Amino acid sequence: GYFYHMMTQCRYSSKDLQGIELITSYVFNQAENIRFNSTVGKFVGYTEHGVKNAEAWNKGPELAGELGVLERYCKFNAPIDYSA
Repeated sequence: GYFYHMMTQCRYSSKDLQGIELITSYVFNQAENIRFNSTVGKFVGYTEHGVKNAEAWNKGPELAGELGVLERYCKFNAPIDYSA
């Protein structure tokens, strides 16, 4: 069988909401193919297949969707994470 995994992380460097970093990793068979990093502002591919997908995703609606996750998920949940 095949193994597919997507992991989203919000990294907080300070209590300032400007210091939040969103990282979304797309993994297939234990190899990271693509990563979105909000600091870089785009998808980056790490395999041949990942590079092709990253190029397409950077030109399509997927890029805006990831930036929306930063606003809707990371910044929204920051007060909860800081209080823990």
